[in-house]
Amino acid sequence: MSVEATLFKNLQKVTSKIHATDNIDEIILDVSKDICTVFEADRLTIYAVNEDRNAIVSKVKTGLNTTKDLILPIAAELSVAGYVALNRKLVNIADAYDEKELKAFNPPVIFLREIDKRFNYRTRQMLVAPILEPRSSDLLGVVQIINRLSKSPFTNVFEEAATELCRTLAVAFRQRTVRKPAVRSKFEFLVVEGLLSPTQFDLASASARQKEIDLEDYLRSECQMKDKELGDALSRYYRVPYEPFKADRAKPEELLKRLKRDYWDKSSWLPLEEAGDAMIVLSADPHATSTREVANMLGKFKVEYRVCTRREFQATKELYFPSGTTTQGWDDIIKPGEEELEAEKPAAEEPKDSDNEVKRVVNKIIVDAKNMDASDIHIEPKPGNSSTRIRMRKDGSLLNYTEIPARLRNPIINRLKIMSNLDISQKLRPQNGKIKFKQFGPLDIELRVATVPTAGGVEDVVLRILASGKPIPLDKLGLSRRNFEALTKAIANPYGLFFVCGPTGSGKTTTLHSVLGSLNTEDTKIWTAEDPVEITQEGLRQVQINLQQDLTFAESMKAFLRADPDIIMVGEMRDEVTAHTGIEASLTGHLVMATLHTNSAPESITRLLDMKMDPLNFADALLGILAQRLARKLCLECKTGHAATPDEIKALLEEYSVELKNTESWKQHPNAALKSLYEEWVKNFGGDKGQITLYSPGKCEKCASTGYRGRIGLHELLIGTDAIKKEIVGKAPVSRLFAVGLEDGMRTLKQDGIEKVLLGLTDMDEVRSVCIK
Repeated sequence: MSVEATLFKNLQKVTSKIHATDNIDEIILDVSKDICTVFEADRLTIYAVNEDRNAIVSKVKTGLNTTKDLILPIAAELSVAGYVALNRKLVNIADAYDEKELKAFNPPVIFLREIDKRFNYRTRQMLVAPILEPRSSDLLGVVQIINRLSKSPFTNVFEEAATELCRTLAVAFRQRTVRKPAVRSKFEFLVVEGLLSPTQFDLASASARQKEIDLEDYLRSECQMKDKELGDALSRYYRVPYEPFKADRAKPEELLKRLKRDYWDKSSWLPLEEAGDAMIVLSADPHATSTREVANMLGKFKVEYRVCTRREFQATKELYFPSGTTTQGWDDIIKPGEEELEAEKPAAEEPKDSDNEVKRVVNKIIVDAKNMDASDIHIEPKPGNSSTRIRMRKDGSLLNYTEIPARLRNPIINRLKIMSNLDISQKLRPQNGKIKFKQFGPLDIELRVATVPTAGGVEDVVLRILASGKPIPLDKLGLSRRNFEALTKAIANPYGLFFVCGPTGSGKTTTLHSVLGSLNTEDTKIWTAEDPVEITQEGLRQVQINLQQDLTFAESMKAFLRADPDIIMVGEMRDEVTAHTGIEASLTGHLVMATLHTNSAPESITRLLDMKMDPLNFADALLGILAQRLARKLCLECKTGHAATPDEIKALLEEYSVELKNTESWKQHPNAALKSLYEEWVKNFGGDKGQITLYSPGKCEKCASTGYRGRIGLHELLIGTDAIKKEIVGKAPVSRLFAVGLEDGMRTLKQDGIEKVLLGLTDMDEVRSVCIK
């Protein structure tokens, strides 16, 4: 079947669904993703004409992280959709940022870039068509299809398909009945506040009922409602203050102890604190909570309610009573006793009581770490009778968690060794193992365990919570547009070498699995050799390195070459044998990917040549090298912005251009190059008036007053261009490789970081801290 026939066959399925329904508002939500699939597009917006017929209002938006309607005037000079609505003719644009292409229309088309800036998006291909009343040709709406996944323009076949889709929608729009406002609901104030239109709320309610899920969960997942927005709506409905979840909330121990744990497991309320003669109580549904019962239970006559979402209520209950424990807190888990070391048990002996103190302590530590989104747990004993400090690494920074009495030091370390199948009698040598926590606690996670003997006859233990689940989609890695396009082009080659480099913990494996995820198709055989296997993907054949059985990276690669591979991924290319095998594989028709522990992309070339790689073969095989770091992201809730001063802009330009000054183009015209760079910044990062905004960290509860929440990648992508390959053959020094790479379009880690500072994602302190040379 031809491509055209397949397209119209799939389109017919969509139009049949639309014709078969009486509720056009509901069905277009259901088929919006199908429409994107038919047109091989990334995003879709369907607009309808408003009652005054002077604007079009979005009815469906895919890909935009907002629930607010987009309202565009019907005017040629303000937007592409407005132009199409005014002129009532289809428009097919290859690049919405190409001013020459837009000016070629009569009258010229204006693309509204502000929406792209607001959502950190880049619109390219646009296919926009009017929805016209069949008989009178009156305007009913507009269909806007954005960005072909193949990056190529929409062809004439897609124009015909868009016209056919609009004919179907026109019939459905004309027959649409007027919907009544939403019925009374505890979330109706979302409509009052303009966060949802009445139609959107009606559809959300109907869809939640149809899917048999709670409306709150549907509003959060499908309509992108935040807890605060839902909480404020509940506050107005129940007429009590909204109380958000606080991860650092002090637990009211005395109030909780008045009732048994069994009661709290089933309760619809939780005590927060005493305020004078009143008791402050939290509930997700104050109407369903008996005030008399609360007063009797806690011995307070006056009760004041606070409302929150169901998810926040469960999170607060989990904070009070962590999963995997049968007690409320450290005071309940750790029994009172003298601060002295407990006598060590025989090496092979483990406490028999399944609910003993040590097991509960270890389980609580691991569960809390997972709930905190920590990546590592550091258990740091001190000699003698000093307490043992426990710290958690979150977003790259270590945070104090708690301290454990000295008497529990040895039992806890022994417990962790038993869980990870290590030798508890061996205390003088480092050991490595893995814990499958599902066998011991309530979470299905794996932890990598490393023990290290330290001064004073004690052992440190570090537990890494291994990543699990699906890989991050390639377009969600935080790559700049330039790097994303260059990377996807490089890995599209059927054979060659591609490397990801950086220090431990910089996300190299995550990035490689994202790349593999984009290449993982039914007709591709992918082998990976990893130590350990942290991320699993269906369709990949993954091998765990086992040094005890002499299963090394080099041996694995040799085996892969006899197993009919298309793509080979090696966890680390650390020796000559692995490097030479990788070269051999890449030159015999295989795509080979690997990680390296190097500081920058150009330095990786020198490291690989030091492994006695043949320069000619290496240059011929090299596709690209991606260096990366992880920087903390500014907390979206509390970051503060200010207009950048001329001095700040000058300092950023100077810091950005340090490496560029070594390039020939910069040396020849330094002033022009600096001016061009500034103009590029204003175009890409400036506001409506060209003003650049810089952001600083603030303080709020969601980021634990650190000012940062989450991390973002900084990238340095060196593509194996002809110029780079020439330098490799000549064994050029790193400085020369840097200069040639920059001439070819590479941006250093710090330059990529500065661009993300200008986007408001992080700040210069973070960029400098991870990009120190």
